Amino acid sequence: MSGGFSQDWEPVVIRKKAPTAAARKDEKAVNAARRSGAEIETIRKSTAGINRAASSSTTLNTRKLDEDTENLAHQKVPTELKKAIMQARQDKKLTQSQLAQLINEKPQIIQEYESGKAIPNQQIISKLERALGAKLRGKK
Repeated sequence: MSGGFSQDWEPVVIRKKAPTAAARKDEKAVNAARRSGAEIETIRKSTAGINRAASSSTTLNTRKLDEDTENLAHQKVPTELKKAIMQARQDKKLTQSQLAQLINEKPQIIQEYESGKAIPNQQIISKLERALGAKLRGKK
């Protein structure tokens, strides 16, 4: 019964897709490769197991700090500026929190400026000058 049909006896091989890079590093994949006799390459990273950030340059910085005899401190708000901010705020009959709201800052910042604990920031000082309508820096 041959009606022009013939059977193809060639084997069909179906394979899974190649493993991804992460899967190739997986312990199971490595063991499977060993069993099948595939070549396995192991590379040790030169910086493996070293906390680079902690050990890089701290010795240089600490030595500089040790050798530095100068007593350093942050610049604080000058007394004239503290008094000028307080006076201008009281002239406008504003509380610290109202003033803070006007310049979009936290009330704590106004408190720090008026107590002299803040580190002067020119942007905040210019916001205060605009909100209070008074010149706080330089000569009046």
